[in-house]
Amino acid sequence: MRLFALALLMLLGGCALLPSAPVPTARPAQLEVAAFALNGRVAIKHNGTRHSAGLRWVHRQESDELLLQGPLGQTAARVYRDAQGATLDDGSKRYQAADAESLMQEVLGWQLPLGGLHQWLLGRASDGDARIERDELGRIILLQQGGWEVRYLRYDGDAADSLPSRLQLNRDELQVQLLIDEWEWEKP
Repeated sequence: MRLFALALLMLLGGCALLPSAPVPTARPAQLEVAAFALNGRVAIKHNGTRHSAGLRWVHRQESDELLLQGPLGQTAARVYRDAQGATLDDGSKRYQAADAESLMQEVLGWQLPLGGLHQWLLGRASDGDARIERDELGRIILLQQGGWEVRYLRYDGDAADSLPSRLQLNRDELQVQLLIDEWEWEKP
């Protein structure tokens, strides 16, 4: 089964996130419309199973491309979404759906909320109601929105405008840890 092979490949990447010091980067003036790419790692706990993978995410206003990578940097799965819908390619089969969240849930058994995650990664709430707790510098430490609880575990610096470098997302039986090693900003 192809999904078993994908899960096995992700497991081979190791179950623990190793700490690393992210490189502080210059933030664009308008974060809410900024296109970015990031490199990092993701660890998933879901229904008693654990998976981890390298992560490469390219976000633009009109599209997202997420690469989940195995321990040697090979792409285990590619998720792409734009206005026409979403695709997931696991190297042997291509899946399609109207949105990335339902597609990931169907194929991988878990999902990342790409619709709002890019805002959460920038330390902002996405559109809609949100409950937010902030630290003494005004940075978000807890955000609850759309059924998700997002904990900001570490920032890349001590300034009020520092970017998050480690987040934990929880929803139902799913826990996702994101560790951001590197940010890249697309020039306007």
